[in-house]
Amino acid sequence: MGKQKIARMSDSEALELMYNWSFWARPNQIPPSAVDWSTWLICTGRGWGKTRTGAEWVRWLAESGKFGRIALVGATAADVRDIMIEGDSGIKAVCPPWNYPNYEPSKRRLTWPNGVRAIAYSAEEPARLRGPQHHAAWADELASWKYPETYDMLLLGLRLGVKPRVVVTTTPKPIKIIRELVKDDTTTVTTGSTFENRANLAKTFLNEVTKKYEGTRLGRQELYAEILEDVEGALWNRDMLEAVRVSTVPDMKRIVVAVDPSVSNNENSAETGIIVVGLGVDGNGYIIDDKSMVGSPDEWSSEVIALYNKHKADRIVVEVNQGGDLVETVLRTKFTRAPIKKVHASRGKQTRAEPVVALYEQKRVKHIGFFPFLEDQLCSWVPGISKSPDRMDALVWGITSLMLENEPTLRVRRL
Repeated sequence: MGKQKIARMSDSEALELMYNWSFWARPNQIPPSAVDWSTWLICTGRGWGKTRTGAEWVRWLAESGKFGRIALVGATAADVRDIMIEGDSGIKAVCPPWNYPNYEPSKRRLTWPNGVRAIAYSAEEPARLRGPQHHAAWADELASWKYPETYDMLLLGLRLGVKPRVVVTTTPKPIKIIRELVKDDTTTVTTGSTFENRANLAKTFLNEVTKKYEGTRLGRQELYAEILEDVEGALWNRDMLEAVRVSTVPDMKRIVVAVDPSVSNNENSAETGIIVVGLGVDGNGYIIDDKSMVGSPDEWSSEVIALYNKHKADRIVVEVNQGGDLVETVLRTKFTRAPIKKVHASRGKQTRAEPVVALYEQKRVKHIGFFPFLEDQLCSWVPGISKSPDRMDALVWGITSLMLENEPTLRVRRL
């Protein structure tokens, strides 16, 4: 459509064009024309337009009136609210004034004038999807869901109407659930790179991600949407982690919050690795939580103490090679009686990590759900080649403290 024709439009015609997704969308952002698909997997690079595409699909479902109940599922409740519903490219942003939904946050519900409803769910709460039924669903960032079984619960509830369908929008990760979807005959897969959407992305963003990630393995995954295989030479691999993933856990004999601290606070600072690890009454180790972060000593120490209290931990295990006594001092300003065990890295990372890897191989360390950033780091770290892995270091310290050293047995508690 030419500029002159647009200039001659009335205000109502221009408004209608603004909300005409078929006019603005790229061809691969339009739903598949085939009638036999059950899942549309949009597995693309960051900034490609996944959220906008998912939101526009939900809008189309609502406007058609043929899909009365729609499930919206994101990695967390905040993600569903802040990205899928209220985000710049979310559902509320793409719906026109003449067909705008009423959003009731307390009920986790969007309702359109024609009665179509979309219900928000968090992937952290699989049980919420056990009973409800839906005609269709939008599952966002599936590769980052802590509990992959949430997707199974979602599918079991897609039983209304003639042809229930789900759109999955996600960056690619070589995990079991993504690989299975790609291989499924009822899945239509759309891939694409970040750069396909360069017209709608800030030039500074494109320059920065190109400078930082172009030619790297992470860039191939996050920018070009490649589903990568295991890294040769890495101590952990995806199959190893899938074999130890659990959703139910025993009582815990001991719990520690393990910390690999960063003592600087600027844009180039490393993360502070913060991993909660438990020792079950069954003798196995359990990775309970990962709250690693980039932040000031005041910020990460507050998070550590909050986790210590939340999980009723027995102690905080912290590496003090960087910062020395300062690290302990920072923690004690938050909680003077915190039981802190200081550990020193006198051996290389590989030497410290290998006994922990052996426990994984024996299936004596379990992951409670999925920890995407931690697991990416474990499966990509190659000794002597990769940069310092902060989350991995914290995990190794935690498992070592609970399972590879002589520790007293304290009270038993339930998670």
